[in-house]
Amino acid sequence: MAPSRKLQVAISGLGRMGARHALNFHERTPRAEVVAAFTPEPKEAAWARANLDGCVVYTDFDEMLKHPGLEAVVVATVTTAHAPQAIAAIKAGKHVLCEKPLSTSVEISQSVVDAANKHPNQKVLCGFSRRFDASYRDAFAKMDSNAIGRPAIFRSQTCDKLDPSGFFVDYAQFSGGIFVDCNIHDIDLALWYFGQDVMVKSVYAVGITAVQPGLKKWKDVDNGVGVVEFYGNKIAYLYSSRMMAAGQHDMTEIIGTEGKLTVNANPSGTLVEMSEASGIRREIPGDYYGRFYEAFVREANEFTAACLDDTKLPFKLSGAVQAVKIGCALQESLNSGKKIEFDETGRRVEVASL
Repeated sequence: MAPSRKLQVAISGLGRMGARHALNFHERTPRAEVVAAFTPEPKEAAWARANLDGCVVYTDFDEMLKHPGLEAVVVATVTTAHAPQAIAAIKAGKHVLCEKPLSTSVEISQSVVDAANKHPNQKVLCGFSRRFDASYRDAFAKMDSNAIGRPAIFRSQTCDKLDPSGFFVDYAQFSGGIFVDCNIHDIDLALWYFGQDVMVKSVYAVGITAVQPGLKKWKDVDNGVGVVEFYGNKIAYLYSSRMMAAGQHDMTEIIGTEGKLTVNANPSGTLVEMSEASGIRREIPGDYYGRFYEAFVREANEFTAACLDDTKLPFKLSGAVQAVKIGCALQESLNSGKKIEFDETGRRVEVASL
């Protein structure tokens, strides 16, 4: 029996996220083969040669796109490079898996969708990893079967373990701010659970720099709270943090008229609990990837299957623009101190001040 054809994949960017994608496609996606990678960093190139057998490393992104037989590109560079690289790959005839968000700008994010629409035979996916998490999918299925009545309140958080290295301070110049970079996952979940066509009515955000004052240079914070009101009597409460002492704690509540669903309220890295003189404790994942490792693997496999079998992707790319729109409005509200409102068509409403 002849072996099945494998999707020929390239990884753009081999930093924290790119290296994880590379290993997932290389080691845990049987129907894919990592044949190329792009990075201008010598250390990342050396890592690729040591860990990705048969992978050709390029220092020029456009040259990588010309790699013989290349079919798909995973864009995992800094956020500001997501859109231009995704668009270039789309125009070159490649399928694209782009890390979230598509861009820190609504207009630039839309340009990725526009490019994808001109190439309907190519698969273009924004990597919202929680969409591939088994627990979130289970919660959605229960909600969708009317288990909690009509969903009305959505409460979600993305809380990273404190990183004293200063990584988040340095990355803030590219990230678009904590609501665009961090809470974008929670915003996307709200759009998923409330319905992809739900329209935002208003946003308001506040935040503090509790442990990383260097973020103020980039008009960012290490703890943020945002409230997003949607038309149709729905509200989302979002919390983001960069200073969790114990580890990664990302959790969500979907509160309906007849019940509530909760995902990861009491996080646990394993099923082990330790009883000691000071009480009972459990260890939790140390970072985002520790919590969503299996989700990233499922994302790689489902994207590969969609490309090879020409099946539908699990969600529309257009929702990624709506998520950026809300994230950018929250970041603006954080810095202006003002509530931002929209009409029922999604257009910004300028409220006159007395």
